[in-house]
Amino acid sequence: MIGVALMLIAFSVIDFSGWWTVRTISNVVHFSSILALIAMGQALVIVSKEIDLSVGSVYGLTGIAFITFEQSLGVPGAMLAALGIAATCGLVQGIAVVWGGLPSMIVTLGGLFTFRGIIYVWTGGSVRNFSEEARAHWLTRAFGGEFLGFEVVLFWMLLMLVILSAMLKLTRFGNHLLATGGAADSAESRGVRIDRVKIVTFMICSLMAGFAGIVTLADRPQTHVTIGDLLELEAIAAAVIGGCLLSGGRGSLLGAVLGAFIVTSFRYELIALGAPSSWFITFVGVVLIVAVIFNQKLARWAGHNV
Repeated sequence: MIGVALMLIAFSVIDFSGWWTVRTISNVVHFSSILALIAMGQALVIVSKEIDLSVGSVYGLTGIAFITFEQSLGVPGAMLAALGIAATCGLVQGIAVVWGGLPSMIVTLGGLFTFRGIIYVWTGGSVRNFSEEARAHWLTRAFGGEFLGFEVVLFWMLLMLVILSAMLKLTRFGNHLLATGGAADSAESRGVRIDRVKIVTFMICSLMAGFAGIVTLADRPQTHVTIGDLLELEAIAAAVIGGCLLSGGRGSLLGAVLGAFIVTSFRYELIALGAPSSWFITFVGVVLIVAVIFNQKLARWAGHNV
């Protein structure tokens, strides 16, 4: 929260007239909400002491599936089929990590390339657009467009924030998830099925990425085969900036949302100031390293004081 406040102050001083406009704020909120959906799923995986590098490709694959299946299954059927593909991606990767005993970084890096390759093979390099009937469908409009003057994706993001935060803080599964990431051996000795917890967490992460892809294309149904490229890096950065420890066991979904807002805001402000696009990637890398160092020191300080 302090980081967001300092960022807004800096932007106000540097570019007040360019930053504080309805169009800029609307665009930042829109894309922040999409990134936040992915970052919340990523945050849960990081809390479990794992990581998912495939979310950008899952985001793209689910979105492509949603558009492709719409012609034969209709909007509701295409949405369910696309989310089923997303859940399957998470299930397969979770099983490979837990039962195969493989590092999640390696498994999901393979998933990143595999799912992106499936997109290219499936589409042949080109993607059809939604029909006019599909764009006018009530379900498409429920996930895209505006409501009460705000982008609908903002409300979906806030709803998922409430649901996932309640799950993490108030349910038995959330307690087991925190225990799995914080002290897996201790949790397992007390009857926690850490294998099931991690597999379900990977599935939730992929479903959140897939849901973000569907929401994106419901609002803006034109797309391309590179959709979601490098989005996994932004999602990880948002989660870590938001306070998730890569060592597991501790994290904040609200922090992940604020981290997504910071990452997206800097992207827009750098563009507005005429900076090269490569500067944004540099910013993400630097901020990610700084956030990891800061979070680790803060965790040690908090543990020492407790």
